[in-house]
Amino acid sequence: MCIGDSITDCGRRDVAAPLGGGYVKVFNDLILGAFPEREIQVINKGISGNTVPDLRMRWEDDMVFHKPDWMSVLIGINDLHRSLGGEEAFKPEKYAENYRYILKQAKERTGCRMILLEPFYISNDRTEWRGRVLEYLEKYREIVWQLGDEFKATVVKLHDAFQNNLKYCDADTFCGEPVHPNLAGHTVIAFHLFKSLLI
Repeated sequence: MCIGDSITDCGRRDVAAPLGGGYVKVFNDLILGAFPEREIQVINKGISGNTVPDLRMRWEDDMVFHKPDWMSVLIGINDLHRSLGGEEAFKPEKYAENYRYILKQAKERTGCRMILLEPFYISNDRTEWRGRVLEYLEKYREIVWQLGDEFKATVVKLHDAFQNNLKYCDADTFCGEPVHPNLAGHTVIAFHLFKSLLI
């Protein structure tokens, strides 16, 4: 199961049902190509605009019910933006509290193995708004790393992956704006998610 916000959703509830047109679809195709004999089913439960509190509200129906063997979570960039906008419910400490709750529920009630995809921002612009986002993002990334250690989950450092790629290509290669990747950007996510299963 892949669960998260718009980056995971990517049209999975309408034009690109059921997997969406982003990294979940690419990831599914990589699995089919590499392990056709295993009959692995990938489920996309991303919803555009979601924050960690949103995941918490729908966790029973959209995660626990399905009892997946593996779960990946990509969440946090909407929490970050709403926190920068002054909403207390999305500050880093609240992000950690709610994220810890859903991971605890997943572990205790499904026993699934977990992969945490850290939030990312595809930009090298350190001025004004984008600079503020890049600086504040570190707090959310650190929380994901800590939760990975706490729950013995695999952490995929997507922000580092994109920052490394930006040494060789401009940001437009991977996104139209820093939050939402294009197909090349989604392929980066899918590749690193797939690679994490092989370690």
